[in-house]
Amino acid sequence: MHSHLAFLRTWLPGVLVLTTLLLSGSTAANATQSPTPSPSQAHSCQKGEFCSWPEPDYGGAVIRFDLRNTNPEECMPFPDGFEANAFANHIDRHVTVYQDRECSTEADFSTYPGPGTFVPRSPYVVRAIQIWN
Repeated sequence: MHSHLAFLRTWLPGVLVLTTLLLSGSTAANATQSPTPSPSQAHSCQKGEFCSWPEPDYGGAVIRFDLRNTNPEECMPFPDGFEANAFANHIDRHVTVYQDRECSTEADFSTYPGPGTFVPRSPYVVRAIQIWN
């Protein structure tokens, strides 16, 4: 019994310190993480629309495209000065987003399936789109 108590006295303080450090470290890590973005504005993008926002997490004034104002397979640059950092594809077609305003493949570009693709933080600034048939 005496050896068991000696073992506990030796190891228990170290275990308690380690546990305290681990718990306080996870609390600090959680405190520094940004909150999960709310997709409420993304859900304001209607069926049949491609919507883009200038700020991450669907912030700022939305720009909407659909088949009434965009011809399939044509490059559609955003209005002057507008750059998207978040977007949602509710069109039932694939949409390619381009870093270049002229849809050049020399810059970054990616194709996103529709409908129902949400990108709250684009991997690059988007300046043009192309809707595919």
